[in-house]
Amino acid sequence: MTDLPGRPLDALVARLRSLTPARVGLGRTGASLPTQEVLKFQMAHAMARDAVHVPLDARALEARIAALGVRVAAVQSAALRRDLYLSRPDLGRKLESGSADRLDELRGDGFDVAIIVGDGLSSRAVDSNAVPLLTSLLPKFAQTGLALAPIVIAEGARVALGDEIGERLGARLAVMLIGERPGLSSPDSLGAYITYAPQVGRMDSERNCLSNIRTGGLAAELASAKIAWLVAASFRAGLSGVRLKDESDADALPAQSQTTIGNERQQ
Repeated sequence: MTDLPGRPLDALVARLRSLTPARVGLGRTGASLPTQEVLKFQMAHAMARDAVHVPLDARALEARIAALGVRVAAVQSAALRRDLYLSRPDLGRKLESGSADRLDELRGDGFDVAIIVGDGLSSRAVDSNAVPLLTSLLPKFAQTGLALAPIVIAEGARVALGDEIGERLGARLAVMLIGERPGLSSPDSLGAYITYAPQVGRMDSERNCLSNIRTGGLAAELASAKIAWLVAASFRAGLSGVRLKDESDADALPAQSQTTIGNERQQ
């Protein structure tokens, strides 16, 4: 690359790097990357590894969520050790027996939504983003009169663990908030998975997903609005997944823009 007329290369690279956390325009020293960029990469890699291996402080998280004025229950998947969780994904999709019994005792007849907070592949994502998201989401559910089951904190959790938890609680719909696989620029990304009529055996295609919920990604307030919209739409349609499209952004547009979008769909 060479300088463009009136636009020095350094200015163009600086502008590009300001628009994305991706590693672009790193430069070079001879045939190698500059030492500073190598060190930054190693630090990002270490942070991603820590996000996977550092255990969730479930007790502290339980206290923070309970402070929002909701009931909280803590459970454990059948992957009782972190090394087992990483080597046996299937064990992270089912509850250990004591946790299953505990949820059976909490089962209700009128729960609309079960919210599960799972550590997943990034305890850091849960620790940083779960409470801010719940702080914004819970009032939205309260405004629509949805009956919430006790919020469940699940350790050793995979996404599908929310199916069994929702089924055992007798909830009509499950919202799983879970730490996503960390990237080199986002070790703290939280995902939200919405499943209508949760039960063991649900396929991933039967869920709606929001990703990258974090500071610098999808902000908690916007994520909570999208989740609330998807939950309401799921109840109206009686389903979730690939047949339910997220049109929350279209609903937020002015009426004139919505008319334009509707006309384009008819063409």
